Amino acid sequence: MSLRTMLIHLSLAVLMALAPCAALAQADTVDSSPVVAEAMQKLSAAEEKIAGLSKRIEAEKDNDSALASLNIEVEALARSMLDIGVSLRPRLSELKARIDQLGAKPTADEEPEAPMVAEERARLAEERAAINALTGRAESVSVGASELGGQIIQIRRELFANTLLNRTSIDAEFFLSAVEAWSAEASDFRRTVRSWFNFVWSFKTNALLGAVFLSLMAALFFIAGGYRLFGRLIERDPAIADPSYISRLSVALWSTVIPTASVLALVLSIFGFLTNFAVLRGDISTMLSILLAVTVVEFFVGKLARSVLVPTMPNWRLVNMSNGGAQLMFWLVLAMAIVNGADYVLGGISEALGSPVVLTVAKSFVAAIIIGLILIVMSRSRPMLAESGDPKDPGRPWPRLISAALMLAGLGLVLMALTGYVGLARFAATQIVVTGAILATMYIGYLSAQAVSGPSAFAETTIGRFIDRRFAPGQVTLDQTGIAAGLLINLAVLLIGVPLILLQWGFQIQDIQIWLYRVLTDIRVGGITISLMGILIGVLLFLFGLFATRWFQRWLDGSVMARGRVDTGVRNSIKTGIGYLGVGLAGLLAISAAGIDLSSLALVAGALSLGIGFGLQNIVSNFVSGLILLVERPFKVGDWVVTGATEGFVKKISVRATEIETFNRQSIIVPNADLINASVGNWTHRNRMGRADVNVGVGYGSDPRQVMTILEEIALAHPKVLRNPEPIVQFIEFGASSIDFALKVFIADILDGGQVRSELRLAIFERLKAEGIEIPYPQRDFNITAVSAENLARAFSAGRSPTPEPQAGFVLPDDRPVGAGDGEAAAVTRVKAVSKRKPARA
Repeated sequence: MSLRTMLIHLSLAVLMALAPCAALAQADTVDSSPVVAEAMQKLSAAEEKIAGLSKRIEAEKDNDSALASLNIEVEALARSMLDIGVSLRPRLSELKARIDQLGAKPTADEEPEAPMVAEERARLAEERAAINALTGRAESVSVGASELGGQIIQIRRELFANTLLNRTSIDAEFFLSAVEAWSAEASDFRRTVRSWFNFVWSFKTNALLGAVFLSLMAALFFIAGGYRLFGRLIERDPAIADPSYISRLSVALWSTVIPTASVLALVLSIFGFLTNFAVLRGDISTMLSILLAVTVVEFFVGKLARSVLVPTMPNWRLVNMSNGGAQLMFWLVLAMAIVNGADYVLGGISEALGSPVVLTVAKSFVAAIIIGLILIVMSRSRPMLAESGDPKDPGRPWPRLISAALMLAGLGLVLMALTGYVGLARFAATQIVVTGAILATMYIGYLSAQAVSGPSAFAETTIGRFIDRRFAPGQVTLDQTGIAAGLLINLAVLLIGVPLILLQWGFQIQDIQIWLYRVLTDIRVGGITISLMGILIGVLLFLFGLFATRWFQRWLDGSVMARGRVDTGVRNSIKTGIGYLGVGLAGLLAISAAGIDLSSLALVAGALSLGIGFGLQNIVSNFVSGLILLVERPFKVGDWVVTGATEGFVKKISVRATEIETFNRQSIIVPNADLINASVGNWTHRNRMGRADVNVGVGYGSDPRQVMTILEEIALAHPKVLRNPEPIVQFIEFGASSIDFALKVFIADILDGGQVRSELRLAIFERLKAEGIEIPYPQRDFNITAVSAENLARAFSAGRSPTPEPQAGFVLPDDRPVGAGDGEAAAVTRVKAVSKRKPARA
């Protein structure tokens, strides 16, 4: 047997020995996949949970708040099923790839595959089928959760409609039952409060006193501290006779929002202290929470009415009303709020004490009638400003549209209550009072945002004046800050006002949470899912990356390269490259965080490539040329370059164009492709050393060697002329009017060349003048000869040129014909220019 045959058999034996081990390892990996096991556990728990949710929905079908909470659980369950499907996709792709590696299964006519391969194929197919089954089960649970969510929504709609449209018979029996229930509830209320207080005072005195003390401290902090910090924003100055509209709007907004926020924080603190000290009992806690909530609403409505109407200060009033009309409207609005709030407080007490429903309906009936009557009185009042414009004069009636709307609202409430639709009347009264107040505040906020973002408006506000005094940012910056402040006010108005209105219209906090989550994470446009939260995170990441890049550029340039005395051009190239790299990385991170699939941009990339091929080749050429310039660095920022008709200093090198500033301070933007393809002269490419030449001519009567010695001495005496290389003096040529020399000197900085040449010329002029050496200038002498008519005739007849006749010679400044003297009309005058050297004194 040959050596080659022995090696082949040995290799086959080794492979056959290792194959079972590899198959066993793969089988262990398949059987023990943690992703599949975790998905199975989650799916089993979800299937059990969805069955329990169905029972809980049936049990809580009369409780709207509980149904809203169940809806949140259903939404979370549906999202978890989607997460299971996403988590299984990588494992499924891995199984598919391994099955493809095994190749196609042999047919009946082909040789059967090895048992080891067949076993591996079966295991992979089994796990793949299991994953597909898990995905199907997850989809079924998701569908079931969606159906439960729809069921909850339908139940809540029916519950809301039944509550509003439930009709009660308003008759004598109804009122008698209400009176009896009222008497019993009053006794229960007194007994309940007395027993609670006696128990707390006897056994929890320290806890009660501690909660009261901390509540007083909270009141001092929030109320007094709020006025201390924001008093300037909410106080009206009576000394200002005619405040601007933006000032009135600003004070109205902040005098409503800031005190209300302080009272809300105080109420939450009081309730929190009493709860944490275990002072409250269940029924007392319910009644107290309703009382505190209504107190906040009453305070808010009262502050809003006072901020808009300002009964005692007509110059700060936002509406055109008379003093009497504003005062009347303030008390009517406050009365409606108090009646509506009392209805809710008494209804809460009845619910906490378990009183009959007829008592709650009776209270709402009375409240709806009173609020309706107040609206009717309001429609018949005369609050508008008189034609004289004096707020002290009696007012005029409402405009017809407003008067009719108030009258219809009042009559509607009364009729709904009298016909038995007390729930609907109570709901409508609440919306008139509370929703109207919220809408009015939102409108004031919107007007304030519009006014603040106007030209030069932000500088007139209190905050704007403070920023101007503290930082002095300038008018443009203040205007831009005003625009940003207007946007923030509008955003705050929407984020606060819209949820409050939704809560008033019967929606629960859980509903708002679900909608907010969907808006931020799951907006579907066709087959595309947009996540506002992802986009916001992406924008924030991009801004963070941009700021980090700018900070790193400044640190590297100022702390590392500057101390290392790195060349300015190298520093600029490194800074530019780091800037583009940082922006690119920040953009990629932002796109990934926003959830944008880059593979979906393949079509856009193809279209962009086509556009580059047809119309953007110049831009791409300039871009590539800019990269070449930054890497190759044939010139850098600060170099003195010459290209074509452009000469100046390089100010900036970007990836598209280079900025060159000429000696006239004109900035010329040169495309980078032109600098790559054309010749570019760089006076300061490797160093700033250069040569300055000065040409000088002296008279022919001068000694050339003396002149050369003088020029060399002058050059060596100049402080900016280098000794190495040494100055050069050359005898250039014999000129028409002078003998010409060239002085060539080298200087350390070519940028000083103009100054050095000027100083050398001045020194040469003074030295030659002192030595008595002439510096000639060109001059021409003209000799004039005249020819008589007889001489001219003889010359023509003999076929020769006329003989000149000497005349008086004189010099003319240029070559122009000179006419003959008087009486010699037939004479022809010729002018002959002769160059003549005439010395000029230096």
